[in-house]
Amino acid sequence: MTRGPDESGQPDREGPRDGPEDRLRRFARIWSRAIYPATATSMNRAEFEEYLIPLARTLSEALRARPFDPTPALAIGTALVTAHCTDPGALPRSLGVVDSYLVLYCSPDEKFPVEESRARCARLQHAIAAGFAQALRERTLAEQEAVSRAALSAQAEAEKALHASEALFRAVFEGAAVGIGIADMDGNIVDVNDALTQMFGGLEHHVRSRKVTDWAHPDDTPGVWNLQGELARGERDHYRVEKPYYRTNGTVLWTNLTVSLLRDPAGEPQYMLALMEDITERRLLNARLRYEATHDALTGLPNRTLFFERLRAALAARDGVARFGLCYLDLDGFKVVNDSLGHEVGDRLLVEVADRLQTCVTAPDQLIARIGGDEFVALIMDPETQEDVTDLAHRILDVLAEPVHLEGRDLSVRGSIGIVDGPAGELGPAEVLRSADITMYRAKAAGGNRYEHADPEAEVLAITRYGLTNSLPTALERGEFFIEYQPLVRLSDGTVHGAEALVRWCHPLRGVLGPDQFIPLAENTGLIVPLGRWVLSEAVRQARHWTFEGGHGPLRVNVNLSPFQLRHPGLVRDTVEVLKEAGLEPTALCLEVTESALIGADETLLKPLRQLADLGVDIALDDFGTGYSNLSNLRRMPLSTLKLDRSFTRGMQHDPADPVDIKIVEGVVSLAHTLDLAVTVEGVETGAQAEHLRTLGCDTAQGWYYARPGPPERLHALSLVDAS
Repeated sequence: MTRGPDESGQPDREGPRDGPEDRLRRFARIWSRAIYPATATSMNRAEFEEYLIPLARTLSEALRARPFDPTPALAIGTALVTAHCTDPGALPRSLGVVDSYLVLYCSPDEKFPVEESRARCARLQHAIAAGFAQALRERTLAEQEAVSRAALSAQAEAEKALHASEALFRAVFEGAAVGIGIADMDGNIVDVNDALTQMFGGLEHHVRSRKVTDWAHPDDTPGVWNLQGELARGERDHYRVEKPYYRTNGTVLWTNLTVSLLRDPAGEPQYMLALMEDITERRLLNARLRYEATHDALTGLPNRTLFFERLRAALAARDGVARFGLCYLDLDGFKVVNDSLGHEVGDRLLVEVADRLQTCVTAPDQLIARIGGDEFVALIMDPETQEDVTDLAHRILDVLAEPVHLEGRDLSVRGSIGIVDGPAGELGPAEVLRSADITMYRAKAAGGNRYEHADPEAEVLAITRYGLTNSLPTALERGEFFIEYQPLVRLSDGTVHGAEALVRWCHPLRGVLGPDQFIPLAENTGLIVPLGRWVLSEAVRQARHWTFEGGHGPLRVNVNLSPFQLRHPGLVRDTVEVLKEAGLEPTALCLEVTESALIGADETLLKPLRQLADLGVDIALDDFGTGYSNLSNLRRMPLSTLKLDRSFTRGMQHDPADPVDIKIVEGVVSLAHTLDLAVTVEGVETGAQAEHLRTLGCDTAQGWYYARPGPPERLHALSLVDAS
């Protein structure tokens, strides 16, 4: 990654563990070391470092602002120009320091995700570059205005000299710092001063032998020769443009050109006076700043800024562009490379990937850009068919297929691609990129190293999941969750043995949502731990009410345990506290763990379950038969119950029952009872199914045949209605 060097080429040895002001000063010190040699300031190094501290504070505050706004960073670029940090190396060095050290030394106390911090940092860099370019342009315009005033003054003096004294005019003409040329009304150049001759390479006859109309250039501003024609006809008195010329050696001279009409005492046009300021170096600097602001420093590819410019142009439905195609590429497993081999190897891998991707671009209307860490985009303007975009995705995957040889090892490169294409003019840039991003993650979820085409329905689901994820943190605080209970029935006598607690979310906009719609989101965000503790507390409290106040005798409550809760260090402590607060015996609680969560479980994972089992809590293995686990593992797990997955009993819903299902369930029941485990069957929907399971020796069952999940007061209201 880019590093902000000091004199030793190393970052500040002091770590970012002191107070915010100390970290801020270290950041300013690194910044000063990087760019002070490239400044023309009158400040000494210590004064310059103090000058940078408030600028660093502005960046730090912008980085941590909520909501995020990169606008304050514009003033940073302006401040650098004000301090005369305008050497071509000053801006890239500043951006490099911000890229490498801003997040490290000026990050907020409340940590953002790494991706968000880097994204904020990148946008702050863009704002600094924009502010720098704008300030430099304004300073340039001010200088041009001063030169223009001097030029106009020279023009006035020239007219006065022509009318009054040829000698005085010649003195002004020859002594002017700007190039001056005089032509007659036919366009013949009649005189030039030494400054203009030097601009064109020092050969006066090369300039004098030409006519004004001979100085056309391919990059002339549109309409400049119309202005010249109007002035030659006396229809205007002056015009001002930026105009390029070819020098005698073939190189290009860029000038600020002001052409004025000189009239005789009678007011008739007599001569044309041209005043030229050489702005070639300024143009080159602006072009360099523009390149650095629109290209990735590591790979040299166009960056996010230039990509969005081209994407907006492609989506504007003009200049003959009728369609667009976009491939959004994210490397699979790139974080592992950075974490295991280091960021230097990761950077070299990204450079190699960028080089390979550029070979996939086969036409001028195609663009490869790097828009993030390991994220690249390929844009095709006006593809003939969708196959053109798909072919590009194929070429990208093909060039990535060959391993990259780095540090004496071959690194395999895989990528997931989201493809979006369609007619121009229907979507905006943000919508296109969002669609491509969602589609890319679909490809990644499908195993990676592949591409997927955009699917509007999948995007709606992704956006819905995003909205639910944002609502989750406050839903628990607002009391939007509630629990329904489904009875667990003894097959031997048909009595209610207990109930499984099933959490529901009463969403204010989407109504009641089942656990399959929000539990995965809670697991991904870490909210499953507080939500799971709330469910446990509510279920245990309800079990105590059934046992001591309901008048129905002791009942057991089953609570599902997420794999994330199983790995939480406070599981045992929280469970004991909940039971103690409710005054419920541990034997009245059963925790259900899915078989897939315990596949390959080591002793560390099983330890909290053993501790809970030793306290008297029952442990049930849920969805048994779907996890492909080794049956011998059952002996070492602290289980009391197997919950047989419903897929094994569907063949028993009607008579005659499926003989294969009968044999499977018979074998599971025999094995479980041999291991002193009870067997519960879920998904019972018919009386025939219940009778088969009772005959096979299953202990308890649950399903719609007995009752659908409902409020706790309906626990004993069994319906016994066949689903058929």
